[in-house]
Formats: sequence, C-alpha cells, structure tokens
Amino acid sequence: MYRSSDRLVAYYHQRMSSSICQHLDSFKHKYGLNSYQIIYKQFISVTTHESRKRKARNSICFTCRLPVSRLHSCLYCVFFGCFTGHHIHEHSKTQNHNLAMDLSYGHIYCFTCEDYMHDKDFETIAKKQKHRADKVCGARCVQYYMWEPTSQELQVLKDNPQRKRISDNSHIGLRGLINLGNTCFMNCIVQALTHTPLLRDYFLADRHICQFEDDPSMCLVCEMSRLFQEVALNCLPLVFYSGKSSPHTPYKLLHLVWTHARHLAGYEQQDAHEFFIATLDVLHRHCRGTNGPTNNSPIHCNCIIDQIFTGSLQSDVVCQSCKGVSSVEDPIWDFSLDLGPSLHMRQQRATSSTQAVCDESEPKSLIDCLERFTRPEHLGSSAKIKCSSCQSYQESTKQLSLKKLPVVASFHLKRFEHSSRFHKKISSFISFPQYLDMTPFMASKIGCTGSGTGSTDGSNVNTYINGVPHNDNKYCLFAVVNHSGTIETGHYTAFIRQHRDQWFKCDDHLIMRASVQEVLDSEGYLLFYHKQILEYE
Repeated sequence: MYRSSDRLVAYYHQRMSSSICQHLDSFKHKYGLNSYQIIYKQFISVTTHESRKRKARNSICFTCRLPVSRLHSCLYCVFFGCFTGHHIHEHSKTQNHNLAMDLSYGHIYCFTCEDYMHDKDFETIAKKQKHRADKVCGARCVQYYMWEPTSQELQVLKDNPQRKRISDNSHIGLRGLINLGNTCFMNCIVQALTHTPLLRDYFLADRHICQFEDDPSMCLVCEMSRLFQEVALNCLPLVFYSGKSSPHTPYKLLHLVWTHARHLAGYEQQDAHEFFIATLDVLHRHCRGTNGPTNNSPIHCNCIIDQIFTGSLQSDVVCQSCKGVSSVEDPIWDFSLDLGPSLHMRQQRATSSTQAVCDESEPKSLIDCLERFTRPEHLGSSAKIKCSSCQSYQESTKQLSLKKLPVVASFHLKRFEHSSRFHKKISSFISFPQYLDMTPFMASKIGCTGSGTGSTDGSNVNTYINGVPHNDNKYCLFAVVNHSGTIETGHYTAFIRQHRDQWFKCDDHLIMRASVQEVLDSEGYLLFYHKQILEYE
C-alpha cells in the first residue's frame, strides 16, 4: 500500500497529542468518553443477534425516517441524522451540538472544523471494542481496522523532525512530455490522467493485475502504471513520481495507442477529445475489475476506469397525448455539450422566412450548456414514437438528466463544427467555475421541478464553506485542456492542478506556473472535475 509521508507526519502528531481538535478536547473534558463508548458498542461493534436486530430497527434518520447510508449520531444527545440529506447538519446548527459520530466506522465529525477528526482516546476505545467483537464473533464478524504506522516508522519520524514537505517540492509529480510530431493532443490527455487523484492512487498502490500474461508489453494499463511508479521492474527510477524534472518521451505509450486504436495511428494532428475517449476504451478493455475480466459494456464493469469515469444518463420520453413516460438509462464517460444554436433552433430557422424566429440565446457558461443539455426537447411531428399506452404514434418530448454521477466529470465543449457545407471552430468564451454543483441536473431533482434548473424553493439544502456551496454532488476543477488556432491547424495545451491549490500550464515539454485566474480565463475545450465527497457503497 502506498503511504505518503504527509500521512505519516499527520498521524505522528496525532499520536503525540491527545487530539488535534480543540472542540473534541473540550467535549472530553466536559462529558467524558462514555457516550462514544455506548454508541460504538451498540451500533458499530455489535456481537449478538439481538443487538444486530436492535441496530437494524433503530438505525434511521430521525428527520426523514429513512435507513440511509452515512448516518451520524449526535454525541451530545439522542439524535440520528443523515449526512447526505444534511439533517445532522441542521441538528448541529439548531442545537449547537458540533460533534457527531459516523455509525459505519466510528469516525467523529466536527461541524465547526468541517472535517473528520482523529483522537487517541476515542481510537483506543474503538480498537478495544473491535478486538472484543472479534473474540465473540470469530470469523463471522468482519471488522474494519484503520491503518497505523509501525513503531519503526514512528521512530524514524521522531529521529528526523526536519522534513521537507512534498508540497514544497513542486517538481514531484510534474514532468514535461516531448512532442513526437503533432502529439500535443496526447500529451495533454496524459497530463490530465496522471493528475486524476484516484487514478494516481490506484497506480501508486500497485493495484493493477495484467491480463496480457504472454506479452505484458502490449498492455496499455501496464504502461500507464510505469508512468506513475517510482521504480520500474529494471530498478531504474521512472517518470512522473520519481522526482525527476527532465521531460519524458512517451513513445511506448503512443505506440500502444496506435496498436489498439488504429484510427488514431499516424503523425497527423488528432482531436484531444477523441484521443481521450479512445484511451479510456483501451484502458477499460485492458483492466480487470473486482468482478473478473471486463466486457464490452461499461455498465457491468467494476474496473478502475469505470469506477472513476462512468456515470449514467437517464433519457425520459414523454407522450404528449397520455403523458406516459418511457425511461432509458445509459452509461457515459463524458458530457459533450453544444455551443452553437440547438438543432431545434436550426430547424425553425430553416423553415421560417423571418430571422427573428426562435431567438434562443447561445450558452455563455458551462452552467448554460448543462441547462440546455437537460432541457426538455419537443421531437416534432416528423419524429413521432409509438406509445405503449396509446398504441399509436404520438408526438413526444425528450429530456436528459443525470441518474448517477461519476467520480470524475469530464466535459467536452464542442468547439469544432463539421457539416456538409463547412468546417469551423467556435472560439466564443464559455466561462466555467472552479467549483461545480451538479445537483440541479440530477434525475431526481429534475423529476421534482420539471426542468433542468433545479429547485427554486430552497429545498436544495447546501452548507457553505468559505463562501463555497458544499454538498455531496459538488465537484472541483483539476484539469483543463485548451486548443489554440484554427480547425485546420492548432496546438493543445493543458492546465493541471498540483496538490491542493497550485496550478501549472503544460505545453509539451514546458511546465510553467499558472494562477487559478489564468485557468478560469482560458478558452476551455475539455474540462475535468473531481467529486469532492466520495460515497461508499
């Protein structure tokens, strides 16, 4: 398992002190440890059949009365509230009870510090209760044990108090890529993938199992793994996380993509979005998920690519006669968003003699694009469908919404327009935020409001952290791919986020510091957002 030095340092400091949260220290001094021990024993480390029945019966949110995941218990009073629906947040605010306990793992959340807190005394109680449950239940009881550094690792930290933090060593994880002849499109996608947090953690933990037993050199996932690993099989330091700052030549990666996606072979300029989708497809086919070898359908796959990038899109077709709804759910890897006039607008302009007809405003921001993407569309008399209820062909409307959000949401702004008459690039500025809330575009939200604009009655409960909306559908920008030039000739560059708040511009072999404002002011072609809160299943 990959262990960062920052994690060891943080854990070391926690072991040396009782708590890193003054609110937790204040609670222990005033109320003691008894409430935590009782809740842990009765609702987490249960050992008998009766206690499990009692837990199942009582583990519901006191507000919505649902047995939801991420249930938390107030440490001050008898109240269970769901974290996802923010009912535990509301209780904390109204009762001024700032500490709650996660009923899945026993972690303590401080609403004042807005984070989960670790404490030596509480962790000792949890460990004793788990060992007690192990003795009683034996093999029938599966306990989750938090990782702890060994005594030798703690001793190394004690002996070496002066350490240089990784965040101060900016070239760790940053490598320029040599352009092999019009391969800037590939270099940008490689930079985005290597800075995708969960994908990085997967490869650094050496989780990949190669399916090419006869010839591992043909596996694209193995090659991606070599981009991440500090030491290769020949014991030579390699690539992104070796600490080297000299540019890397990705000739092997290019060869494998050409081999497995032949339509991209050749030295002519390719589209970065097409390369991104083709690379995900090859990586998906070369991965092995926890459910065995993957197949051609991403919706049935549990490989790392689909765990990170796959979401699902719901398509609702509504009969205009009986209002019957037919829904279909499809997996998606990215969102391709139109920037020009919609198809409906073009059809109306083509059939009308006046230019003023259907004066639909073109999108100015990513939010505008998503609202238009999820807006109901009248299919018209030329595209009637056979309604199963009416048993006849009827006019209908179609609306797209998001059924399941991916961990990484990638947006493709369709700047290249191809038609039988002309090819052009749309260079209009489309603003995009650093933080993005996808709640208004979810199927459940659209189903309640009937539009893609979300609720306007305040039912969409958000908490705010430093002025930024914070909920479970919240995303943070971590990479942007830009295209400069015309549709016939141009150049791709990328902005990537390193660590928490450092941005860099990647122009093939050149790596330059950038500000977040430079990123947000860029034209934007591919936008990559990472989910801020990850739900466990």
